[in-house]
Amino acid sequence: MGSTERPAPLRLGSVAPNFTADTTAGRIDFHEFIGDGWVVLFSHPEDYTPVCTTELGAFAKLEPEFTKRGVKLIGLSANTVESHGGWIKDINEISGSQLRFPIIGDKDRQIALSYDMLDHQDATNVDSKGIAFTIRSVFIIDPKKTIRTILSYPASTGRNTAEVLRIVDSLQTGDKHRITTPINWIPGDDVIVHPSIKNAEAEKLFPKMQIVKPYLRFTPLPKDETSAAV
Repeated sequence: MGSTERPAPLRLGSVAPNFTADTTAGRIDFHEFIGDGWVVLFSHPEDYTPVCTTELGAFAKLEPEFTKRGVKLIGLSANTVESHGGWIKDINEISGSQLRFPIIGDKDRQIALSYDMLDHQDATNVDSKGIAFTIRSVFIIDPKKTIRTILSYPASTGRNTAEVLRIVDSLQTGDKHRITTPINWIPGDDVIVHPSIKNAEAEKLFPKMQIVKPYLRFTPLPKDETSAAV
């Protein structure tokens, strides 16, 4: 694959491309790293940049909440592992965190290319050689190695780590209870009965269900029955 040749875009439901790479925690096979759990893979334009530094500190602080849900975090930045090591010291100092999850070294941006993380919109977001930097991508991947969420942010805009965790809770809770989650849902709020469940079955599964419209059926779901109950 040439350095400028872009692969077919990944979709929700695609199998996450496998790769081997050096990380700050040693060399990994990505599918082996996923194992039988969930993974959040997120990319950064470059080490020692201001927005990235704040993001990694925030992910480090929130990592215990992801871990409780069986979710591993792994970052990627288009620099060497050695560069990452020095940067982590700054991140810990500035954020007061202790960053433990691995950061992938992707100096040649081959992994970023395979995940379509490169910025081809902002012509100024390039390195000294004119090669596009990685954007702020997020991939939430389930135990079947299936991509369940794709988020893309411009290099200028930091992410919301609480939102990433909220999406994980929505996905895991939905898989367990056959529900979907409405706008602005947080664990403990009412949820929506999955459209595939007929009313007769839904009434047995969700005795407190309220039918607003034939296609919109709400039911309570206490926080202690969601993936946030950890």
